[in-house]
Amino acid sequence: MSKKIALITGANKGIGFETAKQLGQKGITVIVTARNAANGNAAVTDLQKEGVDAEFLQLDVTNAADIQHTFDYINNKYGKLDILVNNAGIQVEDGDWGTNTAATVTAEALHKTFETNFFSVVLLTNKLLPLLKKSDAGRIVNLSSILGSQALHSNPNSPIYASKLFAYDASKTALNAYTIHLAAALAGTSVKVNSAHPGWVKTDLGSDAAPMEVVDGAKTSVALALLDADGPSGKYIHAGQELPW
Repeated sequence: MSKKIALITGANKGIGFETAKQLGQKGITVIVTARNAANGNAAVTDLQKEGVDAEFLQLDVTNAADIQHTFDYINNKYGKLDILVNNAGIQVEDGDWGTNTAATVTAEALHKTFETNFFSVVLLTNKLLPLLKKSDAGRIVNLSSILGSQALHSNPNSPIYASKLFAYDASKTALNAYTIHLAAALAGTSVKVNSAHPGWVKTDLGSDAAPMEVVDGAKTSVALALLDADGPSGKYIHAGQELPW
């Protein structure tokens, strides 16, 4: 099959939906995943109205059975996967983005955040790796955040220094570590993996205070999903620029 196949987690709204739309407009078949079937099917209907070749697959990224079903579905229908965008993510801590929760974070918040933002990404990606390796140009995009940067968090002059929701930030730091390690493991293959910082975007997570529109927030993910053979792997990117780990 020559047509590219992309799977995007948490794609029923926000940056995930817009990423699906932009990839679909480039002729890529998009598998939209979400926990809620009604929301996912509604998103696919909207994408199809835009001329996108989209389909829905129910996936709770924290559910092992769903992850196995996702592999079986793609393997049986397409036999390969060209693009995986690990977009699904949560933020559960109390307080606004200027709050420091390092001394108050609960075990529940840590476990819940890491389960979705880190553990599920590793388990889903590793499960789908055999399918990505069958692609001529497998691309993995891990939706991180500038808030995962240790270099910037430790610099009092950085723009994110005051924003320290510990569970969320640490989950993105861990995700960045996975990107680095996985890129090294895949060196010499056709698969590239990178972390993407979409920017501060007007989404449910980013709030209306964010300066960026969703259409622009998806552009980094789309660019990394479509990297050519000379493109980077194991990098931390926003709008074409490399961020410090």
